[in-house]
Amino acid sequence: MEASRFQEKVNFIWSIADLLRGDYKRADFGKVILPFTVLRRLDCTLKPTKEQVLERHEKLKVQGMDDTKTAEVILNNITKKYFHNISNFDFERLKDEPDNIGENLRHFINGFSVNARDVIEHFNLYYHLERLENSNLLYLIVSRFAEIDLSPDKVSNLEMGYIFEELIRKFSEQSNETAGEHFTPRETIKLMVNLLFNEDSNLLQKEGLIRTIYDPACGTGGMLSEARNYLLKLNTDAKLEIFGQELNPESYAICKADMMIKGLDPNNIKLGNSFTNDGFTSTKYDYMLSNPPFGREWKKEEKEIKDEHEKMGFTGRFGAGLPRINDGSILFLQHMISKMQPENGGSRIAIVLNGSPLFTGDAGSGESEIRKWIIENDLLETIVALPEQLFYNTGINTYVWVLSNRKKSWREGKIQLINAVDFYKKMRKSLGEKRHEITEEQIEEISKIYGDFRNSEYSKIFDKEDFGYYKVTVERPLRLNFQAGNDRIELLKEQRAFENLAKSKKKDEKEKEKEIEEGQKQQKEIIQVLNNMDDSIYQNREKFINVLDKAFKNANVKLTATLKKAVLNALSERDEEANICYDSKGNPEPDPELRDYEIVPLKDDIYEYFEREVKPHVPDAWIDESKTRTGYEIPFTRHFYKYEPPREPEVILEEIKELEQNIQDNLKKVLGDA
Repeated sequence: MEASRFQEKVNFIWSIADLLRGDYKRADFGKVILPFTVLRRLDCTLKPTKEQVLERHEKLKVQGMDDTKTAEVILNNITKKYFHNISNFDFERLKDEPDNIGENLRHFINGFSVNARDVIEHFNLYYHLERLENSNLLYLIVSRFAEIDLSPDKVSNLEMGYIFEELIRKFSEQSNETAGEHFTPRETIKLMVNLLFNEDSNLLQKEGLIRTIYDPACGTGGMLSEARNYLLKLNTDAKLEIFGQELNPESYAICKADMMIKGLDPNNIKLGNSFTNDGFTSTKYDYMLSNPPFGREWKKEEKEIKDEHEKMGFTGRFGAGLPRINDGSILFLQHMISKMQPENGGSRIAIVLNGSPLFTGDAGSGESEIRKWIIENDLLETIVALPEQLFYNTGINTYVWVLSNRKKSWREGKIQLINAVDFYKKMRKSLGEKRHEITEEQIEEISKIYGDFRNSEYSKIFDKEDFGYYKVTVERPLRLNFQAGNDRIELLKEQRAFENLAKSKKKDEKEKEKEIEEGQKQQKEIIQVLNNMDDSIYQNREKFINVLDKAFKNANVKLTATLKKAVLNALSERDEEANICYDSKGNPEPDPELRDYEIVPLKDDIYEYFEREVKPHVPDAWIDESKTRTGYEIPFTRHFYKYEPPREPEVILEEIKELEQNIQDNLKKVLGDA
């Protein structure tokens, strides 16, 4: 279709929305116009076989087979589509009875087969039909749509797809506050698709090519459509089988309708939660791409996800680990990885994530373990940092991750970071939080940087091990002095074990009172023994314990192990000059307050690093090997940091003087007006 004819169709349908002004908010225009566009396209598509379908339906009715799956197959075979309609009405006949427009239109909609009716129901169109009737708009809307010919011989499936996508985009932009929930900016999708298919450009031009693509949070299907468009431009004979799942009913309806309009199988689009109700449990895909919601809590799905993680491990989807509950975007990535083809050429993934999955979580945390699993299995190929203020509902920094289990030989064991934060132009008019867009030329440039796979100002190539590290626990010995002085004896009264002596859990009041009295007596005896000891400072714990034991033995006062620990805690203070405290096995006891952690690059030897970086400063330190953890993080901005020298003091001073002058001038104006 020529660009002028394409825009003409879009403009005509867009103009119908003008009828809704006053009765609908602009943000809601699409809720009426999009389902009516679908209805009109389906109506035009079925027109050539309409009479045949009605005749055959009557025969099936006589045979008592009209409401069976066999009937659906038979009638779909007549239309050669995934749908049919058994109503006597079409848009032309609907115009003939203005007074019965509502009833007849409902009859027309109910005449569709299951697939088409499912789309209409999830558009919530029946609600809008009543609303349009009450506003005397329904007949006008139907009449205007009857004027446009959307039959396949006039508008091909590909062209109709373009028209529908453009309408989706325009209506999404009208709804700035919710656009980001259902709509990814077109230029971002184009870049992702470029990155997804870039390495396979030769493969994708093969004759008779069939490939599959999947999006677990497909929204209105924009990513899937753009991927299909890309492939068809590259190879008109290629077939890309599309699969998607969406949680939002309206977005699901738009996506499924788009598939029907393009002559694709609408059964491949599922409604539901990809985590708890995976619509494609055993299917693997050649390509996957997605823009899952940022910072989405997964509390609603927590039980099912944790159960799968704990019971199924790596035979399920979430074996690597679970992120914190307030951000489940990286769960989508694990879900997609589980659907990679293990053979047959493998799979490729492109996904948009916020900054959190790059670095959130310490070594051993869920996020770090997920990164570790992805990187150690050499799945991560590239991460591209996108410009900020690129999306409709957030201005935050976002990143495209590209993963593959069939890397090219030169990418094996390597990870490429691309800094594309400055690849944008400012928009003339903002759309919600979206103030920037990536131009076609910039998309090509970023794609070229990716394809060249070279170190440059915008591209850095790393070994996968460069992002790993050991988190090493460095201990230092506990050194304490001890003194039975008045101040420290007072601290004993705050020790829980000592306090509990004068408490009772008995229910009988007499027994309770008796137990408390005995405890108080014991407290006094302990304090008395300590007061009778000399108040010398001991810098050796063993010597002090011997003195303490002797004092209690001479006083004939028993001290349980728990109480003895409480006494030692109260009477001790940290002392750098004191002797080291040893455990029963003769090993130095670590001091929790002096415990420290070292982050050692994975490529370094831990003990060489320790001798070089730690020992010279704290000679008595040692490594607790049992606590060493391996972690992974991707400190993206650090690798592209550019030092900017501070401005000269004279320049700053001049700016301050200028600001002060402006303030004084404004004050004079205000006071003058007053």
